[in-house]
Amino acid sequence: MRVGAIDCGTNSIRLLVADVPEDAAEVGSLADVVRRTEVVRLGQGVDQTGRLDPEALERTLRVAAEYAQTCQAEGVSAVRFVATSASRDASNADEFFDGVRSAFAEHGLEVAPEVISGDEEADLAFAGATSGLGELGIDGPVLVVDIGGGSTELVRGTDAVAERVSLDIGSVRLTERHLRSDPPTTEEVEGARWDIATALDHAETRVGLGSVSAVVGLAGSVATVTAHAFGLRSYDHDQIHLARMTPADVLHWAADLLVTDRDARAALPYMHPGRVDVIGAGALIWHETIARVAEVNGPDLPVITSEKDILDGIAFSAAAHAVAGD
Repeated sequence: MRVGAIDCGTNSIRLLVADVPEDAAEVGSLADVVRRTEVVRLGQGVDQTGRLDPEALERTLRVAAEYAQTCQAEGVSAVRFVATSASRDASNADEFFDGVRSAFAEHGLEVAPEVISGDEEADLAFAGATSGLGELGIDGPVLVVDIGGGSTELVRGTDAVAERVSLDIGSVRLTERHLRSDPPTTEEVEGARWDIATALDHAETRVGLGSVSAVVGLAGSVATVTAHAFGLRSYDHDQIHLARMTPADVLHWAADLLVTDRDARAALPYMHPGRVDVIGAGALIWHETIARVAEVNGPDLPVITSEKDILDGIAFSAAAHAVAGD
């Protein structure tokens, strides 16, 4: 079965067209056909206004129409369109969903966009992130950290989710709240750190950060820190996926990105242009999370970067829903 999965977050909108064998039992059995990411900044200004910005809406719907055309051309039989933090927070989200439905209808596809809860977002991310860990000899429990533009999900589990929490810290949200200078001032960084620390205090009571065998980081901020640490000459999925680092490595290279000015960040060969303005905040969230987790698990804790994430979980769920006739 060929399915389409769209993950529309605060900063980016992503498409995965994948083939799922009829007897597939886990997310790792997906075979990629098309995988695309566009940074559209749907959540621009939502933290201040509570509404989706008209220009951000236009950008996002334009890409949604492109994704609809790709799904039609690739012959998908089912599509699931999931929206996360920005759409949860926006009072005019219906305007966005109407536009998405129309874009897909023009290409003969019936799509019902969904705003999923932070808990379901965490479940889908965990399903995707853990699909390749067996080959690394990591059995669990693991802590999955999914850093988005508007929120960050922490999920703990082994074969399935045991505990989860969604935190209102993300690369776009913290950039707009705090990191306005280039590079950010000490005062701005401390303000962002306070927000992150408060969120991690909550995560520690809900999920627990100790007694894990590895931390698995997801999404663009984590992948960019990994590419920065490896000094890649271009963004290379194969080198980034399942890359292993030490906590000390993560702390060093995340801190380096935070204090790098915009021109230098933009010149990095693996930097997505749409991530240039918000990578400092994303790197800071990753830095503070790893510092906290390493403090209770020790300096040898493996830190894994996964390119399998919520998008893979959405694709697998789309196939499962189609088979069940949902």
